[in-house]
Amino acid sequence: MSTRLTRRRFLQATAFTTVSACFVRSASAAQPEPLKIGIRAASMKMAGTPEVFKVAASIPGLRGVELQATAGSPNLRDWDTVRHYKKEAERHGMKVPSLAGILDRGVTIHSPGAAESILASIRAAEMLGAGVILAAFFRGDAPDMADEASYGPIVSMLKKVAPKAADAGVVIGLENSLSPAENKKLVDLVDHPGVGVYYDLHNMDFYGHGDQAVPGIELLGKKRIAMVHVKNGNDLIEQPGPIDWPAAFRSFHEIGYDGWYVYETGHDSIEDCIEDTKKNNQYLQRLIQS
Repeated sequence: MSTRLTRRRFLQATAFTTVSACFVRSASAAQPEPLKIGIRAASMKMAGTPEVFKVAASIPGLRGVELQATAGSPNLRDWDTVRHYKKEAERHGMKVPSLAGILDRGVTIHSPGAAESILASIRAAEMLGAGVILAAFFRGDAPDMADEASYGPIVSMLKKVAPKAADAGVVIGLENSLSPAENKKLVDLVDHPGVGVYYDLHNMDFYGHGDQAVPGIELLGKKRIAMVHVKNGNDLIEQPGPIDWPAAFRSFHEIGYDGWYVYETGHDSIEDCIEDTKKNNQYLQRLIQS
């Protein structure tokens, strides 16, 4: 008799636990994931110092900081420094979504040392848990996508480093002065998940592709967009500017983009950055959740 009672109670308890777990999972699933909003350490005027995490953590809605790999002394080429940054990020509950400034001084995307700089940055990103490293090349450093002699060497170099990036859980995000269509061609020529586009709509306008900035989101699609920069010069994102941000965020939603939005905003001081970023966060939350 006692055995049957024990079994019955066990089954009742198991059923209750299962139902409770399902309820918790359902309730958890109903909660939207917090927006992945970060900011560049350079925008906070704190590139090269791990103190940036403490300040960033004081801004409601901010979840991460984009670091400069080669800023500071020592910088993120030093593994003890990388570990210190990681410890400080964790202490303040912040993420490192991405690394910028990944090429060493004097190195461009065309240089023989570009691959070495990128590989060193991949290692730092992996240690920090960063999913993207930003490879920047503008104007004269950007290839002519109509000339294979110009873009071919870059494609070859990226093909060599892309598998290393993917193995580390990192995407090399290309940010440049090319049009969305040219970026699509470049990424498709590399044809590897370790390379994508770090999409900056404001740059699209600045480099003469303003009419393509928002349509470029759909053209590139979710699989090619590694991360997104958000900025409006020294103004708040909601103030008048060259980019139709409501239309842009609708397009990001339509393609299913669920990655990070990182501010590359301009500010006169750290104090101004804090106050402006609070307002920008409120605006982005309204846009993304509307």
